[in-house]
Amino acid sequence: MTPHTSSTLAVPEVSAIPRHVAIIMDGNGRWASKRLMPRVAGHSEGLGAVKKIVQECRRLGVEYLTVFAFSSENWRRPPEEVGFLMKLFLKSLKGEVSRLAENDISLRLIGDLSRFDSAIQEMVQFSEEKTAGCKSLTFTIAANYGGRWDILQAMRRCLDDNPNLTSAQITEELLQPHLSMAYAPEPDLFIRTGGEQRVSNFLLWQLAYTELYFTDILWPDFDEAELHKAFEWFGQRERRFGRTSAQLAPQAMSDAV
Repeated sequence: MTPHTSSTLAVPEVSAIPRHVAIIMDGNGRWASKRLMPRVAGHSEGLGAVKKIVQECRRLGVEYLTVFAFSSENWRRPPEEVGFLMKLFLKSLKGEVSRLAENDISLRLIGDLSRFDSAIQEMVQFSEEKTAGCKSLTFTIAANYGGRWDILQAMRRCLDDNPNLTSAQITEELLQPHLSMAYAPEPDLFIRTGGEQRVSNFLLWQLAYTELYFTDILWPDFDEAELHKAFEWFGQRERRFGRTSAQLAPQAMSDAV
């Protein structure tokens, strides 16, 4: 698959509905704690929110949806919570892959999957293969993923493919195809729920020109109406990509004709 051009090299297409949405689904544990429930109950509830947002993005015409399910730093969490997340991950893959295929949704996984047990790795491979021909939406789950890891592994693969490469010859065009999400355009809209305002090592390369939307809503409560709010905010943004507002005016007039 041909990689997409970096937004620092070319101006991407701009539309009212974001073509690619990336989400950090934060606040599951706090949602449960507020209700005097164990943190793991929040993760189970959050899975329901994922299903709603996937379907709504497909309905609205979003082409790519990428969610941060488990970061490379999340292994630092309590062992019982990590264990539950692994079981929930496997269960959700088994339960949803047929539904994704029926809805023409392709599933992709990015991250260092080598740390997961064989059952999860085999289910990931099966899920990707079963939905490979689906075209309506590409739903990507980042698991044991980190933005710095992504750039480092891309550089290593780039050097493996070009062993005689000198530092002066390294370019974005050479590196880009080796990034985990070379198959997708860079995100137009990044959403983080739960009140925190940082990107937390998520898609560091890809978020260079992404619009960043933060909300206090905890992830289990993030529904279709909240997604619409984020899209409305996105629609009001002036996406310049290094240009001036004056340069955008002629294009806006031509689009209106």
